[in-house]
Amino acid sequence: MLTSASVHDSQVAIPLMTLTSQRVVHLYELMDSAYDADAIHAHSRQLNHVPIIAPHGRRGTTRPSQLPKVFPDRPTPQLSPAQQDRYKERTMSERVNARLKDEFGASHLRVRGAAKVMAHLMFGVLALTVDQWMRMGKTDYKT
Repeated sequence: MLTSASVHDSQVAIPLMTLTSQRVVHLYELMDSAYDADAIHAHSRQLNHVPIIAPHGRRGTTRPSQLPKVFPDRPTPQLSPAQQDRYKERTMSERVNARLKDEFGASHLRVRGAAKVMAHLMFGVLALTVDQWMRMGKTDYKT
């Protein structure tokens, strides 16, 4: 989904979850603390997914989080050890996003219009994919 910079990512989380679940079978929704909202948790469960969303600090003061408290003596809920292991998988996608922005032109767009922006970004994704393939080809598999 392509949105303007003024749209927060959490505002398109529910449509993206719905769209993704129509295309791919998956069990977990891995999201950072910006997505720690009741509606996002509920929609993920409605899709029969397990939401693994980092708890946001604001939840400890104004609204309780839907995450279970693994350590009851701590004021804010924590992810269980199994959820923490699964949450670490996010780093792979974050590295791709960082490379796309830093090395393949996604941070400085000089085009206007949704079609041109999407084309610019997809050329960056294509270049990133080719770069990764080339890196894989340079690996010495001899031991």
